[in-house]
Amino acid sequence: MTMAAATVTASLIASRLSYASSSTFACPRRYSAAVLCFARLRRPPSAPAFRRRLGRMGHSTAAAAAAAATTRATLGLTKPDAVEIPQIAFAARELDFVEWKGDILAVAVSEKDLKKDSDSKFENLVLKRLDEKLGGLLAEASTEEDFTGKSGQSTVLRLPGLGFKRLGLLGLGSPSSSVTAYQGIGEAVAAVAKAAQASNAAVCLASLDGMSEEAKLHAASAIASGTVLGVYEDNRFKSESKKPLLKTVDIIGFGSGSQVDQKLKYATDVCSGVIFGKELVNAPANVLTPGVMAEEASKIATLYSDVFTVTILDAEQCKELKMGSYLGVAAASSNPPHFIHLCYKPSSGDVKRKLAIVGKGLTFDSGGYNIKTGPGCLIELMKFDMGGAAATLGAAKALGEIKPPGVEVHFIVAACENMISGTGMRPGDIVTASNGKTIEVNNTDAEGRLTLADALIYACNQGIEKVVDLATLTGACVVALGPSIAGFFSPNDDLAKEIVAASEATGEKFWRMPLEDSYWESMKSGVADMVNTGGRQGGAITAALFLKQFVDEKVQWLHIDMAGPVWNDKKRAATGFGVSTLIEWLV
Repeated sequence: MTMAAATVTASLIASRLSYASSSTFACPRRYSAAVLCFARLRRPPSAPAFRRRLGRMGHSTAAAAAAAATTRATLGLTKPDAVEIPQIAFAARELDFVEWKGDILAVAVSEKDLKKDSDSKFENLVLKRLDEKLGGLLAEASTEEDFTGKSGQSTVLRLPGLGFKRLGLLGLGSPSSSVTAYQGIGEAVAAVAKAAQASNAAVCLASLDGMSEEAKLHAASAIASGTVLGVYEDNRFKSESKKPLLKTVDIIGFGSGSQVDQKLKYATDVCSGVIFGKELVNAPANVLTPGVMAEEASKIATLYSDVFTVTILDAEQCKELKMGSYLGVAAASSNPPHFIHLCYKPSSGDVKRKLAIVGKGLTFDSGGYNIKTGPGCLIELMKFDMGGAAATLGAAKALGEIKPPGVEVHFIVAACENMISGTGMRPGDIVTASNGKTIEVNNTDAEGRLTLADALIYACNQGIEKVVDLATLTGACVVALGPSIAGFFSPNDDLAKEIVAASEATGEKFWRMPLEDSYWESMKSGVADMVNTGGRQGGAITAALFLKQFVDEKVQWLHIDMAGPVWNDKKRAATGFGVSTLIEWLV
């Protein structure tokens, strides 16, 4: 690659990922998707029978289990611990917050809420009541702690003798706060509860004035998701870890009844997919191989067998389908490629839309013969070059929980590693994609697009109407948009608007980039149909133009370059980016 009480599971899924060994990015910061080494699930059928039976699952036999066992990693003797899954029960309640009893009462406060009158008393009614109950301590503390209500600020008071042991003021920022700000409130609740070793908490807003019922629902959902993700820690590879104690959270003043309960459950279902995506990206390449990724996809199909089927294609089966572009990338690795196809179909009702999500799945990207070298090449982080695949499988996991009607979704990952060996692809080689187009490989570190080429062709052959691909594809997109914003490209305005609307609902940041057709001149080859990378200028655009060559003109297509937001440098961990927006779009 170039580059209510709804019980929730916070780490909710494969904290028990059993991975095998594997091993991807180019300077400056190129990303690529690594592939899992999964033993063959079944004998490949004859070509005609194989094409008739795509989409069926074959992962339950004893022979398959034995074959899967052979993929277990031994490199470094590293195995992820089986982590106990924390549970958080959310309840939407309508009660007098002052009378709530428990460990921590958290009040989300905007900058406007902290205004005081001439007697230095709060004008906000919620804060005024609390301050009266505390004998003026709240006003005094907010001044001494220099708490102004800005987003990210918090202050906690210990209050013996009251119904709640601690009172936390959490900064919300501006009165008309964004989804991200409410998620931040949830994260702050999690942090305060963790520090106080609290098992229960309640959260309310100092001011609900002017908030519509719909806005309250979205705010409650965002607070719940922020709390779940804030509590979650990926400790599978640590010798010692503390268990989260937070078990229940009451959300006060946002309404009650089935509608808000459903919204809270939806938030926790989405979090299950986000956490799964994080765990996939966080897993090192010697643990998460292409085969193990295929195994995890098969587990999703087993867990939600009422709505999912899975097909895992090995190298020989991919060869039957003439996936020369994908197989060329995988050729150097001792961990064989695995092509993953999960299909979601609702258990009842008519299917009104057929969609596909394609994720780049390089479990490690060395760069190949164009090896990543020098400061800033990030080769040590190339385990995250399967971030697009993680978002794809995370969305599948969440969709299995939510089970929306009326939509069929194909989740596709061409998983492999980009390594170096005598059998590997060389600069100057020509590979042939499954649609017959030929590609001169002028840079082996521009490999992610080669795997996506065959994956997009395969997706379009499923009779879909729309396809979205996600990839940690180019360092150029990171240079253009920084580490927090994903760039997206699409020739279809309607599909672009759908993704923008979904991202606004989730708080994930996207920016539409141009598809400048004139730039395609730099991608022409003298000996093949195209080269796999152009010059340094406009690298993210030429990468998108390359992918466009492998999408059926009748299919609406959108490409997301998520090389920046896949990883949080400060936390040194995956973000789970993309899962929430994909689910919002699908549902």
